[in-house]
Amino acid sequence: MKECDVQMEIVQCELNRQLHVLEKQKVEAVEVTKKEAELRLQSVNSSFMKMKRQLVYISPVLCGLCKDYIDLKKSVKTFPQHLQQVAAQTSKEICKAVLDVSKYNQELVRKYKKEMHLRKKYHNELVELKGNIRVFCRVRPKIREDGAGPLAESVVNYDVDDDGIITVTNKGGRTQTMEVDRVFQEDSSQIEVFNEVKALVTSCVDGYNVCIFAYGQTGSGKTYTMEGVSSDPGINQRALSQLFLETADRAPDWTYEITVSVMEIYNENVRDLLSSDPTIKLDIKMNQDGGLHVPGLTHIQVISVDDVNQTFAIGHQNRATACTNMNEHSSRSHALLSVLITGTNTTTGARTIGKLNLVDLAGSERVSKSGADGDRLREAQNINKSLSSLGDVIAALRSKQSHVPYRNSKLTYLLQDSLGM
Repeated sequence: MKECDVQMEIVQCELNRQLHVLEKQKVEAVEVTKKEAELRLQSVNSSFMKMKRQLVYISPVLCGLCKDYIDLKKSVKTFPQHLQQVAAQTSKEICKAVLDVSKYNQELVRKYKKEMHLRKKYHNELVELKGNIRVFCRVRPKIREDGAGPLAESVVNYDVDDDGIITVTNKGGRTQTMEVDRVFQEDSSQIEVFNEVKALVTSCVDGYNVCIFAYGQTGSGKTYTMEGVSSDPGINQRALSQLFLETADRAPDWTYEITVSVMEIYNENVRDLLSSDPTIKLDIKMNQDGGLHVPGLTHIQVISVDDVNQTFAIGHQNRATACTNMNEHSSRSHALLSVLITGTNTTTGARTIGKLNLVDLAGSERVSKSGADGDRLREAQNINKSLSSLGDVIAALRSKQSHVPYRNSKLTYLLQDSLGM
């Protein structure tokens, strides 16, 4: 019994001890929980205060947003009307700006027309001051055909003070002095000769008719002056090159269409050297506007000097030639390369039409010296007649006679609109 009691006391003591420990742990747990709760409460209070302060600042912002929202709603309602007003105002300003630009462009076009008119006027006044008809004399150097001895000596003398005067001594020792626009001596270059007629190409592009040809006896150097050689071209090549340069320089303000035709006048008959049958005789007709044209004549459009040369080469093959004592290969006809230039102003729509006639005249010969007979004699007579008629026309034009005998030969009649109507 006593052992049971002892055991019971021990158990009782242990139980009390454990209860005491548990009580202590409970108290500690409560304290920890209390402290954690206090900390959390402090944190919540701090967050609350912070949010409270933020709400104080947010409130005016929200009020401002509400006001802005109300204003935006009002603006949205009035925006279509305001947009229409702005669009109408912008349209007025654009129309005014376009009108101002249009007036300015019209003024520019007016000034451009005025400047173009003045340029053409002054250029052609300069050409007229030099003379609408100009005569140049070119003396060729001595060649093999001249032979040797006294008869091959030079018979010309120049005026050292005036390059437009030349004196010729004939067989009897008598001298004759002639006055021309300019004399080119034996050492003159091809470019020197061309520079004297270069301005005429500009006149042609401006809408004037121009005629350039060489006149002289067989063997006097006409073909060399007009055609030259590949290494040193003559007037024809240089004039055509200048023509295409001039038209290119005026782009894009002007556009040009250039066509060429090649004719010959053989025994007072006009032939188309580009035709499949160049022996067909053509007539010269007058247009209603007073201009001249050749019905059935072939016209070929060209865009470069090479195109013109190819066309002229075709005509050159069909040209009538023959041998005489004066020249191994003398041209028996007048060959005409006619270039028609039609210009259109891209701004104003104005049109100009000019013509450049490059003429290789047949050589004039004294029948007694040429050794010609039969058909050659008839050819020489017709050549001399047409060249004489050309001289008469030029003389009549220079002296401003009331009647100019264009119809005396096919050559002058065909060139009438380029020599002077």
